[in-house]
Amino acid sequence: MELKDKLISSFLAFEEGLEPDNGMDAIRSEAIKNFESLGFPDKKDENWKYTSLRSVLKHDYSVFPKKEDAIEYRDIKKYLIHDIDTYDLVFIDGIYSSHLSQTTHEKIDVCLMSSALNKAKYRPVIDNYFNKVAPKSGLNSLNTAFAREGAFIHIHKNKQADKPIQIINFATGNESSLLLQPRNLIVAEENSHVQIIERHQSLTDHPVLTNSVTEIYADRRAMVDYYKIQNDKSSASLIDNTFIDQKDESNVSIHTFSFGGKLTRNNLNFYQNGERIDSTMKGITIIEDRQHVDHNTLVHHIQPNCESHQDYKGIFGDSSTGVFNGKVLVEKEAQKTNAYQSNNNILADDKATINSKPQLEIFADDVACSHGCTIGQLDEDALFYLQSRGIPRKEARGLMMYAFANNVLESVKIPEVKKRINKLIASKLEVDLGFNDL
Repeated sequence: MELKDKLISSFLAFEEGLEPDNGMDAIRSEAIKNFESLGFPDKKDENWKYTSLRSVLKHDYSVFPKKEDAIEYRDIKKYLIHDIDTYDLVFIDGIYSSHLSQTTHEKIDVCLMSSALNKAKYRPVIDNYFNKVAPKSGLNSLNTAFAREGAFIHIHKNKQADKPIQIINFATGNESSLLLQPRNLIVAEENSHVQIIERHQSLTDHPVLTNSVTEIYADRRAMVDYYKIQNDKSSASLIDNTFIDQKDESNVSIHTFSFGGKLTRNNLNFYQNGERIDSTMKGITIIEDRQHVDHNTLVHHIQPNCESHQDYKGIFGDSSTGVFNGKVLVEKEAQKTNAYQSNNNILADDKATINSKPQLEIFADDVACSHGCTIGQLDEDALFYLQSRGIPRKEARGLMMYAFANNVLESVKIPEVKKRINKLIASKLEVDLGFNDL
């Protein structure tokens, strides 16, 4: 049985295990019908032209993970940013782990999607925001139908989260393969501020596929600072779907660090529904072997006097493949738009591949928009210069690639995150800069 048919036939059994909720029951039923109609994307879809899910979907995934042996803090400590105090939401095989999480709070609502979906106090927020910005697609519909757990983060008007929030999803298990569907909803009300760190991490060598959906709403003058750390095992694949709705004078920045995993697809969509909005998306990709990372971005400028900034750097070794498909859409009403897009890549080996497609679609006439793409190899003259100063060729290559990627970190606002990413970059490039390997 193909995976699509298996998921459709498993839906009724999945739904029977949930608490009844008339509102969500209707949403889930509609979503599974949409998935039945749309299915998984394939290379006939222009947005998936360079990324095939065929090798990922061939496994017989389970959507009902078995209860596993207890995971202790020592098992996951190295994956957490533990140098600072944080709120932690930890999920094991899609199930919330209370003894590994820390969510005591006063000024903000940090809880589980299951609680938000079934408690009256959260219902107004759910009705206003859940499943409102994520466009209808096969993957989004699949997540909506099967999502059982995830993070619900609600920052109230004029409030600031006093410490960063970590959302960590671990995959373990005796399953031959596992399909996870985390669902996150982040609502930052007017003049609020929050910082979030997200990670998906497999602890098993069995195939794992995570189809994640995150909806972010930034109201007037809200600030959302989001960091995605992707450094998984070669048996794990991730499809990360993130959708952002911004209102007047809001500021949302998302940094994506992709260093590992079999296949990683990042769908990142910004919708600017107001004026004087700032949207920032930056990323660093460093992969090797036969790994595949695809960044698919959209910034939809709808109102005037807004800005967007994209800067993605990629280093591809061995037979790895990178994809960047970035689109900036400027509507006729979006005058005075300032949109910047850049994608720069290094092919560290002859068999590595990068497919880059920066796009500008502009219907306004008073804008300042630019995009650029570079694909190349390291400068042999610069390598020779470093070698002439006594630096071995391998170390010289590593230092040059580190310098190439490192400038993206300048906009990282959490020092401990910047330190962690510096360590990961140095480890991936085998550069000794005084960091401890992670």
